[in-house]
Amino acid sequence: MTAHVADAKTFTATDFRLRSGVVMPEVTIAYRTLGTLAPSRDNVVLVTHGNTSGPQMIDPGGMTGEGSWNELVGPGKPVDTNRYFAICPNMLGSSYGSTNAASIDPMTGKRYGSRFPDITVGDIVATQRALLDHLGIERLVAIVGPSYGGFQAFQWAVDYPNAMKGIAAVVTTPALTPERSDGNLVHLLATLSRDPNWNGGDYYDRGGVLESMIQIRIPTLKTYGIEARLRDTLSDPAAIEAAIRDEAARWAEGFDANSLLILAKALRNFDVTAQFGRIRAKVLYVLSRTDKLFPPDLAPGVMAGLKAAGVDADYFLLDSEYGHSASGRDAHKWAPRLRQFMERLG
Repeated sequence: MTAHVADAKTFTATDFRLRSGVVMPEVTIAYRTLGTLAPSRDNVVLVTHGNTSGPQMIDPGGMTGEGSWNELVGPGKPVDTNRYFAICPNMLGSSYGSTNAASIDPMTGKRYGSRFPDITVGDIVATQRALLDHLGIERLVAIVGPSYGGFQAFQWAVDYPNAMKGIAAVVTTPALTPERSDGNLVHLLATLSRDPNWNGGDYYDRGGVLESMIQIRIPTLKTYGIEARLRDTLSDPAAIEAAIRDEAARWAEGFDANSLLILAKALRNFDVTAQFGRIRAKVLYVLSRTDKLFPPDLAPGVMAGLKAAGVDADYFLLDSEYGHSASGRDAHKWAPRLRQFMERLG
């Protein structure tokens, strides 16, 4: 139940200690790279992906629910891979090559399943720090990412304040309310628990939970703004619904249901606002005008908090009809702003 990303590389750490104190005997992180690492290893941009996507976010033609970023990362693009070495790691617990619940637990020889340990956004970021250490990369030019990728960018900025010159946190927030994070988790668990194959998360030998995953994905895609995208080419409501289901099914076939829960649990208590004073990086904060998940009314509070902490922060409102997927779908509308930000970083 782990999809594969073209040309993905892997890095494995042993005896990886989580913030909970749990030690995972082995953690593998899959990652995709574009561009060439400079001999001085100082031209690296970390691209952090969204909740349900992965390193394919930066693939030419790669499509994700959050939108593809292949217009933003590549030769001559804002994250210019003629100049920068872009690394897009798959999150710990996710479904595109990194250790997750479908992986074999070396301690038991069986899939982790429901026994996969609880992780935090800090743990996800720590695996990326370990990957960069393995590659001999001390400092990053920037960290850029949408949605859950923005959570990671903010977490990086407070956990490793001297490790990057800048972060671009896009269609995201530095804090989630407990009601929101817990509500999402409760909804996911309720839907999956109704599936006769679920078995508390140990469903791998029971035929899968494909239809439940499709039913979870359809409203998610609608929240992301898929209907606006499909109306560019379709007018018949039935055809639009069929296309949404088709896209949901393609995703559901490659994404592990447990990964949804692992990543949702990791967001419990996610709030770095009290640590804004630790941030040394320049910040570009980007929201989409029509995003239902992270609406523009978040911006005043976030920007005031950053400024009060002395952070060099700037805000850009992306004027798009594509909601949460705007950063990829309307990449051209904010690409100049990202390019300007990258040039400021040198």
